[in-house]
Amino acid sequence: MYNPKSLKAEEFINHQEVLATLKYAEENKNNLELIDQILNKAKQRKGLTHQEAAVLLDCQDSQRVREIFNLAEQLKKDFYGNRIVIFAPLYLSNYCVNGCVYCPYHFKNKHITRKKLSQEDIVREVTALQDMGHKRLAIEAGEDPVNNPLEYILECIKTIYSIKHKNGAIRRVNVNIAATTVENYSKLKEAGIGTYILFQETYHKDSYEKLHPTGPKHNYAYHTEAMDRAMKGGIDDVGLGVLFGLELYRYEFASLLMHAEHLEAVHGVGPHTISVPRIKHADDIDPNVFDNGISDDTFAKICACIRIAVPYTGMIISTRESKVIREKVIRLGVSQISGASRTSVGGYYEEEAEDDKSEQFDVSDKRTLDEVVKWLMELGYIPSFCTACYREGRTGDRFMSLCKNGEILNCCHPNALMTLKEYLMDYASNQTRPIGDKLIEKELDNIPNPKIKKIAAENINQIEAGKRDFRF
Repeated sequence: MYNPKSLKAEEFINHQEVLATLKYAEENKNNLELIDQILNKAKQRKGLTHQEAAVLLDCQDSQRVREIFNLAEQLKKDFYGNRIVIFAPLYLSNYCVNGCVYCPYHFKNKHITRKKLSQEDIVREVTALQDMGHKRLAIEAGEDPVNNPLEYILECIKTIYSIKHKNGAIRRVNVNIAATTVENYSKLKEAGIGTYILFQETYHKDSYEKLHPTGPKHNYAYHTEAMDRAMKGGIDDVGLGVLFGLELYRYEFASLLMHAEHLEAVHGVGPHTISVPRIKHADDIDPNVFDNGISDDTFAKICACIRIAVPYTGMIISTRESKVIREKVIRLGVSQISGASRTSVGGYYEEEAEDDKSEQFDVSDKRTLDEVVKWLMELGYIPSFCTACYREGRTGDRFMSLCKNGEILNCCHPNALMTLKEYLMDYASNQTRPIGDKLIEKELDNIPNPKIKKIAAENINQIEAGKRDFRF
């Protein structure tokens, strides 16, 4: 039976409940009275159930679809303003014992170059990232208990936080590694990680087991229940995601929202982030082999409906997507993007040779970080390198409480402006800097609290004078 409060994967992601949801959405996709009721509920900014959101996703009425997109845009502004948080992935190792059929790191791939960063390599990689202007990383590693034990991950985190180069520093390390034990999650918490991220890939159990034929990741329940163990281990910011294209998108959409509801029901805190990757070409992976790919328009509608259903969550889109697609979905709900990403091991310090490839997937948006920052500002967004909430202990239910009440704007908006000023002073090109200075001057006026506005302006003047790392 479906039970969002259960700790058993097949009860909180219940197959029959998903099928019933999809049937209900199909039967009501033209029920305009019901759709209007759902949209009116969504305007209260409290979110929607997975069943209600599924109806919106299936809705084909052009007027209502426009309302869905407009509402998603408004909710994004209400909860996150015009800020876009910027981060970069850092691949530590592509050694992996799993047999995932959609990932080139699968153990049967004998021609991909296997690499693992030493601590000296990490110093070079992180220094290169700091020289771009990055302050927030998401570390990635394949699952391999011999080559990538947790002790290695912990040592890498310690090294990353220790590197101070010129005015650079990595202030938040998010972690995307395989499902593990409560004890190991406690160790990650003690190491000072930000968000623990784990993509489900697919919530369809039969498909999941076929797509993961061998290795520890084959265990559907252990993987799906990982976020509960992470929270039990003390990690209160977790990030969900599916790899769209592996299974029917309606099934994944409903299940993803059920997982969010489960976290709220059990822990009182929903997902800190939701990622929306689509399967892309990689070393020996042809995305056309998977017949559940989705169009750009469907992808945009998924992003809009996630924003409406889970208005408080951060939404992440990577450089898997092109500049055009990223620009479209940022407006509809995405609040975090990667910039100048490399999906290879050791790809920041030096370019890889053609015969020495180690990427997890091909990057579509290959612009520099400065180009991404300039592009965002020209669109009217504030590129944010802020990590203040994590460093001030505003995580888990404390962050969610502020976010849901709209009070986070008095922290996040000025913090974004101050970290942007740091970027402009230390890393921006001559073309980017004046655009940013003009944006900061304009956006200071949008800080609602006059006292905070005054302090932010004073801090920005001090940053210009050479000081760094102010935060509310």
